[in-house]
Amino acid sequence: MTPDQTQLARARDELEEAAKTAGDDDDVRDPVHETAAAFAELANGDQQPDHAVMDEHLNALRQAKQHADGETGEHIEEALEYAEEYREELPQG
Repeated sequence: MTPDQTQLARARDELEEAAKTAGDDDDVRDPVHETAAAFAELANGDQQPDHAVMDEHLNALRQAKQHADGETGEHIEEALEYAEEYREELPQG
């Protein structure tokens, strides 16, 4: 089964919203913005990431979520759900 690229696009969209609502909190905004850019590149690219690459992105988001609150945290949570669904569809090894 081929992973659904729209999952990454949806995750990116949620992260872009999270970055907007994060305000001046660099601990949240920077990793969220970087991960959104990475997901955009992956969603538009021809190559699929492996599990390790996705795990790095997911871990960065989980750490950012610990510093986020309110609407920002909700957007990060939604992005995590989309990205985890995408990761589950990736072929093993």
